[in-house]
Amino acid sequence: MDVKTKKLIVKFLAKEANLEELRQLELWIRNPINEHLFTEYFKANYYANTALKTYNLECAKKNILQQINRRKAKSNYIFKYAIAATLALILTTTYLFRDNLFNTTAKDAFSQRKLYKEQTKNKAVLTLENGSQVALENGNSIQTQNATSNGKVLVYQNKAKQVELVYNQLTIPRGGQYVVELSDGTKVWLNSESQLKYPVNFIKGQSRQVELAYGEAYFDVSPSSKHKGAKFKVFNQFQEIDVLGTEFNIKAYKGESNVYTTLVEGKISVSIDNRNLGLKPNQQLDLDINNNTSAIKTVDVYNEVSWKDGVFSFENKTLEEVMKVFSRWYDIEIVFKNNSIKNEEFVGILRKNKRLETILKTFKNYGVIKNYEIEDEKVVLE
Repeated sequence: MDVKTKKLIVKFLAKEANLEELRQLELWIRNPINEHLFTEYFKANYYANTALKTYNLECAKKNILQQINRRKAKSNYIFKYAIAATLALILTTTYLFRDNLFNTTAKDAFSQRKLYKEQTKNKAVLTLENGSQVALENGNSIQTQNATSNGKVLVYQNKAKQVELVYNQLTIPRGGQYVVELSDGTKVWLNSESQLKYPVNFIKGQSRQVELAYGEAYFDVSPSSKHKGAKFKVFNQFQEIDVLGTEFNIKAYKGESNVYTTLVEGKISVSIDNRNLGLKPNQQLDLDINNNTSAIKTVDVYNEVSWKDGVFSFENKTLEEVMKVFSRWYDIEIVFKNNSIKNEEFVGILRKNKRLETILKTFKNYGVIKNYEIEDEKVVLE
C-alpha cells in the first residue's frame, strides 16, 4: 500500500475526507485485494469495534454539504436531497462494506461479488456476416472465422489482404455490457441496451467507419498515424463523428430526446445536418433531436464515462434520470406512484455491482422515497 493511499484511509477514518478523496478511496477499494488491505490496515491501526460504533456519517456529511453549498453558490440548481443522495451513492460502497467488515472475510466478499457479476453483466449477442447469432457471456469462450472471445472481450484479427467490407453486429441487452476490440486495434466499451455495427476488417487506405445504432459506447480509437492517415468515423441516426485518434463517449438511447457526445482526449468533429462542431477535451455536445438544436458545454468527464469502469457517477441528476439508468442496468421497469419525487436531484457515485434492493433501502432510510415494492421485474416507488 503506497503512502498516498494510507493518507486517504487516515483522512477517511479521521472524518476529514472530502468528496474527491472519498471517490478516490471508493475506487481503490473496488479491487478485492485492496479491500483486504484496507481491512488489515484498519484492524492493525485502530480499535475497530469502537471506531465503527462511534464513527457516524455526520462529519462526512458536513464536509460534503460544504462542497454542495459551494456548488449552489455558483449554480441555480437546488440539491434538496443532496446529502441523502451523496450518502446513498458516494458512501454506499464504503459504509456497507464497513458494516460487514468483521463479519465477512475478504475472500467471502470477493466470492459473493464474483457470483453476482457472473449471474448478470458481461453478456452480448454477436450477429455474424451470414446472419447467424452467437451468445457471448461470462465463462464461455468462442471463436469465429474473424474473432475470438474470452467471455468478456471480443477481439478481431487484422487481415491485411481483405478487400471487401463484411459486417458484424454486437447487441448488448438490458442488464449487460461488453467490450469489443476491432481489427484496427480500436477498443469499444458498450453499455446496456446498445448496438454497434462494424466491419470485421477495415480495408487498408480507406476510412474506418462504424455505426452506433443506439445506446451508449466509449471509443478508444487507434490513431490515424498507425493506418496511413485513414480517419475513423462513427455514425448514428442523428450525427457523424470524425476522429483522428482519441477517446470519447456517445450516449444515444432509443426513446430519449437528447444525444450526448463527450470528448475525453484528442479532438473530434461532429457533423449535424450541414453543421460541423469541434469538441475539445472535457467538452460535451448536447444534441436535442426534437428541436434540432445543439449546445457545447464543459463537463466533469468522470461522471460521463465512469460506467465503463464499473461505476455509476451522478451529478445534478434527477431521481427519474437515476432510475432510468438503473432500469437498463438491472433490467427492470420503474413505476413512480408519487410523481413529485421524480425531480429530486442527486450527486454521488455507486459501484455497479450493488444489489438494487440495497440501493432502494438506502434511499428509503434517508427519506428520498417513502417506500418501494419489487414485483417480478417491476419496481414501484412512492
